[in-house]
Amino acid sequence: MSSQIPRITILGSLNTDLVAYVPHHPLPGETLTATSFLTSPGGKGSNQAVACAKLSRPRDLSSPSAHVSMVGAVGSDSNGDLLLSNLATHGVDSSLVTKLPNKKTGIAMIVVEAETGQNRIIISGEANHQVGEEYVTQGGWLDKTDLLIMQLEIPMGTVLKAVEEAKRRGVDVLLNPAPAKILPDGVYDGLRHLIVNETEAAILGGVEEKELDTLEGLERVGKGFVGKGVENFVATLGGGGSGLIEAEKGVKVVDTTGAGDTFVGRYALEAARARKEGGEFDIGGAVGRANKAAAVTVTREGAARSIPWRDEVE
Repeated sequence: MSSQIPRITILGSLNTDLVAYVPHHPLPGETLTATSFLTSPGGKGSNQAVACAKLSRPRDLSSPSAHVSMVGAVGSDSNGDLLLSNLATHGVDSSLVTKLPNKKTGIAMIVVEAETGQNRIIISGEANHQVGEEYVTQGGWLDKTDLLIMQLEIPMGTVLKAVEEAKRRGVDVLLNPAPAKILPDGVYDGLRHLIVNETEAAILGGVEEKELDTLEGLERVGKGFVGKGVENFVATLGGGGSGLIEAEKGVKVVDTTGAGDTFVGRYALEAARARKEGGEFDIGGAVGRANKAAAVTVTREGAARSIPWRDEVE
């Protein structure tokens, strides 16, 4: 593969998604019958790796615009095999994913409201909890990376170590802090890209979510992160918010699972290309293209399988 294309590495989680579609989200103590059920590869790390890979190449895997690698861990069960196969099928280099003996692969239990596509997710990390700080330095992969993408579904110490090592090596970092946890201010100092949704922005910004219902509130929180050293800050508002860059119109929402990961993947491709070419990063253009890709994802069921290929959005 050409060394002229950017190298994107995702350090994060790999889960098997157990997805139930229901008429409405259950009330406390309520038992519901699902209208349908599916099992599919997932995990925010894996989903974002697949998003980067699928959106950087057509369905025949030819002429990729980026080399995409995944760093993480799965268990020694059949779910781990499924996740590794899924990465390979979509063109992701999984040579740095460890298969741990006597461990279970991570599981995500997802309930999707059929009418709105809105989801509720519970995660059991399992093998993801074993992704320790040694994963950051083993194999020398970080020295070959143009853009490192991370979330917060692996141990916090590993994320902090990776941020530190990436800064020391001059590697750009894109952090998608989900699920949201309070981070040391030092993480933001020099952070190239921070992408959050409204809930994450409120938790990390120390404000109530209703304060983000206006552009003034969003700008105030964004300026807070920029003041701490973040270079590019993006808050995704879904289809209901009013932002500086509007969402795609006329989209029939089936399932929002994976939409945020698709957004991150498409945005990352623009960020990595600008880094590799040494050009100016057009954040507005990157967000617009990411919106377009995510708008395709929400029209389909599932997470990784709902992410479009490059030729489906170009």
